[in-house]
Amino acid sequence: MKICDITQFYSPVSGGVKRYVSEKVRHIRERTAGDEHILIIPGERDAVITEDRARVYTIKSPLISRTSRYRVLLRLEAVESILMRERPDIIESGDPYQVAWKAVHSGTALRIPVVGFYHSHFPEAYVRTARKYCGPLVTEMFMDFSRRYIRSLYNRFARTLVPSPALGDLLTSWGVRNIAHIDLGVDTAIFHPQPAPGEDVHAEFAIPRDCTLLLYVGRLAQEKNTQTLFAAFRDLTRRHPRRFHLFVVGDGLQRRELLDLQRATGAVTWLDYCAEAPRLAALYRAADLFVHPGVQETFGLVTLEAQACGTPVIGIHGSYMDRIIHSSQALWARENSAGALAAAIEETSHEDLSKANARASQRVAAQYSWAQVFTRMFDLYREVIQDYVPRS
Repeated sequence: MKICDITQFYSPVSGGVKRYVSEKVRHIRERTAGDEHILIIPGERDAVITEDRARVYTIKSPLISRTSRYRVLLRLEAVESILMRERPDIIESGDPYQVAWKAVHSGTALRIPVVGFYHSHFPEAYVRTARKYCGPLVTEMFMDFSRRYIRSLYNRFARTLVPSPALGDLLTSWGVRNIAHIDLGVDTAIFHPQPAPGEDVHAEFAIPRDCTLLLYVGRLAQEKNTQTLFAAFRDLTRRHPRRFHLFVVGDGLQRRELLDLQRATGAVTWLDYCAEAPRLAALYRAADLFVHPGVQETFGLVTLEAQACGTPVIGIHGSYMDRIIHSSQALWARENSAGALAAAIEETSHEDLSKANARASQRVAAQYSWAQVFTRMFDLYREVIQDYVPRS
C-alpha cells in the first residue's frame, strides 16, 4: 500500500501534524513489510528526498510566518504532477484550504480515494474574533458559512478522520456524513516517567529547585490561547514572587508578549523549538505541572505526552481535549480567563498528585501507543481502498 499525505500544516518547527506524519513514516519502516509513504508539503525550494520506502516532496512556496515558518502552497499543478508520477493507493489531506480541494479533485481525476484528517477545528478561532469585534449577527453569519463550507468540502472525502468523538458528533450535526474516529498516539518508549541517567533540566537551565515549574509546549498564537496563560502567570508572580517558574517551548505571533513577560517577571525560560523527542520528554518529566490553556483543541497531543511522562496537566474545561485527561479535572479552570487559570494552577500546585499521575501514565501507555493507532488507521485505509468506486 502506498500512502500519500498532503498538508500545509507542516514546517521545520511545527508540532502535532509533523509529529503525526513522522510517526506514520516510522511505523511503515519498523512495522510493515511492503508499504510506502509519500509526503507533499510546501518548502523553500522544489526538492525530493528519498529514504527507505519514504519520499518527501517539497514545493517551493512563499513564507507566511517567519516565526512558525509556515508556507502557503499555491502551485497546485505541482501537487497533481507528483500524484500522477507516484500513483498512490490512497491520499490523506491534512488541512481544510486550497490544498484539500486540490487533493479531492486530483483524486477524482486519477481514480484514487482521498480521506481528510480534521486536525484543526478552525472555525472556532474565527468565530471568537467575529464575536469580539463584529457582534452576534456577523458571528452567526460566519458560523452558517463555516458549517456550509465544512459540509461541502468534507463530504467529498471517502472518510473524514477526527481525533475526538465529540468533534465527530459536532461535524455530523453539521451534515458531514463520513466520520471516522482516529485517536493520535504517543511514543511510550520515549515518553515515560523514568528519567535518563544524568537528566537534570533544573541545572541545565538554572531554574531554582524550590519553585513550582510550569511547562507549556506549543505555538504562541491566539488559537492556542497563550495570551491567557501569559496573563495568568503574570498574576501568579505578582501575588507569589519566586514561587513559580514558566518554561515555554514554541514560537509564534505572540513571541513579543512572551518576551515582555520574561523581562517583567524574570521567571520565564524559553526555547523556540525542541526537535529531539527524548529532550522534550526530559522537559515534561522536570515540570511540576503541564499547563495547557487551549480551548479549541481537537485532541491535545502534548497533554498526552505530558501524562505519559507522569506530569499532571492543568487547563480550562470545555475543549475536545478533556476526554484524554486520565486524572481528575476537578481543579481545572471553569472559565476561559486569566484569573480562573491562575487560581487553578495555584490550587493544583498544593496537591499531591503522584499516585494519580502514575495511573494516568499507565493508562496512556496502554491505550495510546502509536503502534495501536496506526494499526487501526491502516486497516481503515485498506477498507477505503477496497470500497472505493471511482466517479464516472
